Amino acid sequence: MKVLLCRDIEKLGWLGDIVEVNDGYARNYLLPQQLAISPTEANVKSLADAKVRRAQERTLALEKLKQVVAAVDGAEAVVAAKANERGHLFGSVAERDIAGNLREQGFEVSDDMVQLSEHIKEVGAHEVKLKLAADLFATVSVVVVSQDGTIDSIDKDITE
Repeated sequence: MKVLLCRDIEKLGWLGDIVEVNDGYARNYLLPQQLAISPTEANVKSLADAKVRRAQERTLALEKLKQVVAAVDGAEAVVAAKANERGHLFGSVAERDIAGNLREQGFEVSDDMVQLSEHIKEVGAHEVKLKLAADLFATVSVVVVSQDGTIDSIDKDITE
C-alpha cells in the first residue's frame, strides 16, 4: 500500500514522501496515528509546501550539527566514580554520565548521541564515539577518575 507521510519517520521516509508499506502497518499504525495519509493528488499538493519548508529546516539542523561536531570533536570529559584500589569501578560510567559531563562544559549533546558498546567499568582514559546524525560522528576522550583521589595511578596509566 502506498501512503503519503505526514511526518518524518526514521527508517521509512521524510514528510511528503510517498512510500510503499505493508497494508497492516499502514492500516494499524500509520493511518490511525495520523503519521500518513492516502496519496491523492490534493493531498500531495497540500504537503508540497510543507515538504520544502521541512527540507530547509533539515538543512539548517544539519549545519548546526556540523558546528556541534567541530566543537565537541576531541573534547575531554572527566568523570569521577567510586573505584577500588585496582581501578575497577563499583558501578559503571554510562552514556548519561558522559553526556551530562559534556553538557556541563557547554556542548549540546543528548544521552542517545553517546555510542558505547558497553558501559565503562575501569579507571583510565577511553575513546568514545558520538553519533550526532546518520553520518556525523565525533570522538571524545573520557577520563574516568576515582572519587577517592588516586589520580597519580591514573596519570601513569594514561602516559603508558
